[in-house]
Amino acid sequence: MNKLKGKITNIQQSGAVMLIDLEVNGQGFSALLIESAEKPEWLKTEQAVNLVFKETEVSLAKKLAGQISVRNRMNCKVINIERGQLLSKVKLQFGDYPITSVITTRAADSLLIAAGEEIEALVKANEISLMKITGK
Repeated sequence: MNKLKGKITNIQQSGAVMLIDLEVNGQGFSALLIESAEKPEWLKTEQAVNLVFKETEVSLAKKLAGQISVRNRMNCKVINIERGQLLSKVKLQFGDYPITSVITTRAADSLLIAAGEEIEALVKANEISLMKITGK
């Protein structure tokens, strides 16, 4: 599971759906949460939270141009690639945070991913969960 520490900057709510804007190291992120009609007390602006998302929810792109609906985009450096017969695990560095993406080996081969190069990692807003930070 990938985890980033961020801060809530804005919350929009309509019924049980919340669109939450966050900041991680100065970069904007969004999370789309479907909760109960009542918002948990810890979900408030300026609150520090963990953004978590599965490795299989991280798409990768090179030279992405034009507009795209995916709101969470991270410029990363490729650290390592573990190629399997069907799936490949791509280890990335996003600022201070390690990120892992699991994609098909066909996709990895098509992108010609190599350690040391820059690549963009993308995660849809509905694939990000927020967790309250507990303890120190």
